[in-house]
Amino acid sequence: MNAKKKFDHSNDLVLLPLGGTGEIGMNCYCYGVGPADDRQWLMVDLGVKFGEATDPGIDVVLPDVSFIAGDRRNLVGLVLTHAHEDHLGAVAWLWPQLRCPVYCTPFAAQILNLKLKEAGLDEEVEVHVLAQGSRFSLGPFDLEFVAVTHSIPEPTALLIETRQGKVLHSGDWKIDRTPVLGVGMDEKRLRDIGEAGLDVLVCDSTNVLREGHSPSEADVAATIMDIVRQAPARVAITTFASHVDRISSAVKAARATGREVVIAGRAMRNTIEAARVCGYLREAGEFLDEEEFGYLPPDKILLLCTGSQGEPRAAIARIAEDQHPHISLEPGDLVIFSSKTIPGNEKEVSRIHNNLARLDIDIVTSDEALVHTSGHPRQEELRTLYDWLRPRVLVPMHGEPRHLRAQAKFAASCGIAETLIPRDGHIAKLCPGPARIVDETHAGRLHVDGRLIVPAEDGPAKQRRKLSFVGIVLVSIALDDKQQLAGEIKLITDGLPAGLDDELLDAADQALSSTPKPRRKDDEQVAEAIRTAIRRAADTIWGKKPVVKVAVLRV
Repeated sequence: MNAKKKFDHSNDLVLLPLGGTGEIGMNCYCYGVGPADDRQWLMVDLGVKFGEATDPGIDVVLPDVSFIAGDRRNLVGLVLTHAHEDHLGAVAWLWPQLRCPVYCTPFAAQILNLKLKEAGLDEEVEVHVLAQGSRFSLGPFDLEFVAVTHSIPEPTALLIETRQGKVLHSGDWKIDRTPVLGVGMDEKRLRDIGEAGLDVLVCDSTNVLREGHSPSEADVAATIMDIVRQAPARVAITTFASHVDRISSAVKAARATGREVVIAGRAMRNTIEAARVCGYLREAGEFLDEEEFGYLPPDKILLLCTGSQGEPRAAIARIAEDQHPHISLEPGDLVIFSSKTIPGNEKEVSRIHNNLARLDIDIVTSDEALVHTSGHPRQEELRTLYDWLRPRVLVPMHGEPRHLRAQAKFAASCGIAETLIPRDGHIAKLCPGPARIVDETHAGRLHVDGRLIVPAEDGPAKQRRKLSFVGIVLVSIALDDKQQLAGEIKLITDGLPAGLDDELLDAADQALSSTPKPRRKDDEQVAEAIRTAIRRAADTIWGKKPVVKVAVLRV
C-alpha cells in the first residue's frame, strides 16, 4: 500500500499582514512566494497609525517589520497604493531597516519625497514613479496598478500575478462615478480581471457595517457651494490635509462667490504643492498666506485649514482657542468640519466645537449636512466589486476585528465560496488550493517617541501611563561608612495630593531603621526597603501606590 503523498507547500503564494488586519491604520501587507526558509517577499504599503490617549507622548505608531527586515535580501520591493499616511507614512521611519526600492504613482511620490527630505533620505531611497494602469515585474510578481476612486489623487488597486495564482489587493477605494479629480475607477479593467479569473480579493473593510452606497464627492461639492454662497461672513473649512478633491471643491466655491482663499497649515500647503506638480489644482488660482487673513473683508474670505481631527497644534484648534498668531474668527463666522471624526478623536474634536461655540461662531458638521463623504465602500459597493471580480476567496483587510468578520460574512452571503480572516502576524496561504493559515510570526507595534523609535509594549509610554495615574516619589538618602544617615532623607513628589510628604518621610525613616546594618551595605536592599515602605504608606493614606525611585549615596 502506497503512503499518502504529502502536499508540497514550498511554492505557495502567501500573505503576511504586519499591520492593517485588526486595526484601521498602520497598513503593511507582505506577499511571499517560495519555500518558508527562502521566500521572496513583496511589501504592499507601509503606513502609520496615530497614537491614542492611552499612550502619552506618542503621536505615531508604526508596524514592527523586523521579520521582513531580517530577510531583506529577499525583499524585491515596496509598492505603495496611494499617498495617505496610513499607507506610506512609515516609509521614512522604517526604510533604513528594509533598504528596498519603492514603487508608487506620481502624487504619492511627491508626498513621499517631502517625508524623505525631512528624514535626510531623499538621496538614498530608490523611488520608481509609475502611472495608474502601469504594469511592472518584481521577482516572481507581475504587477499592475489599477485605477480606483478614493479620497486622494491616484489611488490604485494592485493586481498581483504569480505562477501560483492571481490576487487583487484593493487598497482603499469606493465606487464614485462622478469624482471631482482624476481618471476615476477603471471599471472595464476590473471586469476584465474577473473575466480572466481571479483567485483572491484582499479587500478594504472600513465601511462594511454601512448599508447602501457612499455619496459622491460631487454631491459634497454641491453642498459646500450652497453653504458658502449663503454665508454672510467669513467661512473656514477644515478637512484632511491630503483631501485634494475636497480642497478643489472648496476653492471652486470660493471663486464662484468672489472669495479669496487663505491656507493655514503646513501639511495642507505641502499637499497643494504636490498636487500642482502632478497637474491638479492648476486652475485653482493663487492662494494667500495666513498673514493676509486680517486684511480681507469678512465676506471675501474662505479659509482652508488643518485640524479636523482635533489635533491640538493644528490651525483650527489654535483659532478656536483664540491663540492663532494671524487668524481670528468673530461672532457670525462659519466653520465647516468637512470630515468624519475618526474613532478615538471624539473628545478632541468636541473640545474644538465647544471652544468655537464660546466665541459665538457657527459650526456645520457632517451630522447636519452633506459636507463629507467617506472614501471607503459601503455594502452595495462591495457587492458590485464582488460581481465584477468573482473571486474564489475573499480576505478582508483594513479594519478592526468586527469589520473583518462583518466583511467575511457579507462576502459569504454574496456567494463567495471561501473567506479567510488573518490577523497581523499570520501567514496565510492564498493559492494554489484552499486558503488557510499555515504559520505565524512576530508582528507588533513600534512607537515614534520624539525623534526615536521605541518599543510599544515595554517602552516609555507604558511607564508614562502609570505615572499619569499614580504620580512619582523621588527619594535621596546618604549613608556614611558606619551605615548611618549622613543628613536628612530628601523626598520630592510629583502628581500626588498635597500633604503626604511627612507621612512618606516617616515611612522611609522607619524602613531604614528596621534594616539591619549588615544589609545596609547593599544599595539595592536599602532602596527596595524604602520603596516598599513608601508605596505601602501611600496606599494606606491615599489608596494608590505611586512610582518610587530611590537613590542611595555613599559619603
